[in-house]
Amino acid sequence: MLWRAISEDLPGPKWAGLFAEYWPHYRRWWLKEGESARPTFAECRRALKTHMPEIVPLYEDLCEQAGGGDHAARFLSFYCPPPYLSGCSQAIWGGKEPVMVRNYDYNTSAFDSLLLHTAWQGRKVMGTSDGLFGLVDGVNDTGLSISLTFGGRRVVGVGFGVPLILRYVLQTCETTEHASAVLARMPTHMSYNVTVLDRKRKYLTALMAPDRPAIITNASVATNHQENVEWISHARFTATVERERYLLQRLRFHRDSEEKFISAFLKPPLYSHAFNAGFGTLYTAVYRPRKRQMELRWPGTIWPQRLDAFDEGSRKVLLPGAA
Repeated sequence: MLWRAISEDLPGPKWAGLFAEYWPHYRRWWLKEGESARPTFAECRRALKTHMPEIVPLYEDLCEQAGGGDHAARFLSFYCPPPYLSGCSQAIWGGKEPVMVRNYDYNTSAFDSLLLHTAWQGRKVMGTSDGLFGLVDGVNDTGLSISLTFGGRRVVGVGFGVPLILRYVLQTCETTEHASAVLARMPTHMSYNVTVLDRKRKYLTALMAPDRPAIITNASVATNHQENVEWISHARFTATVERERYLLQRLRFHRDSEEKFISAFLKPPLYSHAFNAGFGTLYTAVYRPRKRQMELRWPGTIWPQRLDAFDEGSRKVLLPGAA
């Protein structure tokens, strides 16, 4: 897998070039259920103005960089996209330093493999790209970090794809308390668990769903179910309960050093080899919000990045067990 790290303060030729490269693949995915299954541009823009008004100018700028097409604009709104599933584990380390660690388990052929560093609307953000606007994890210049896991429910409703919700939180929020208010009101099209950690080590996990109000918890661990397992076959396949118990036991009964805790994510049961089924661990991310730093890790490899000294470049990564 080829990873790239790209930095561009304002939407410009770098982002436009990335969009031109990725768009044919995303367009096929976005249209797989037919154009009529997706909301109109007017509906998409209305939803953004209603729920995320602060980033509408940014959205319009990105649409222009993407060529101004109707399909691209509707896609970039992330409003009512096709359903998609992922695995993932995430946890807050129990030490004094605020540290969030996560594994992202997903399909290798449907992933940006891209770190984006931006200063859109005057707010510095770096994180793992999804759809070139959204993020599956990231940190901003106030030291707010965020990450997602799939919530393990089949229900699909009216709302935004969660990667844009994460982008919105990082663009507009400075503290966990502020993020809590946003996550509590934001409509999502599927169920997701969103963990937030700020520089003062305040954290939460929001259990978001399209068919019921978000539940804001003080959970330091999230895998792929919410309060109860509802999708039994998915839970068994992804071992969501086992992974949650493993992490809780490490936090409660082991006083792991930071490095030992991070290393646990690179081994079973947290590390998944289910690449052929689309649920292999694509990377481990480590976020240190007080230092505004992150790392991407794979077995035997560490790629560090700093928000204030971001290094563009690329890495070829061999995923153990991937075809």
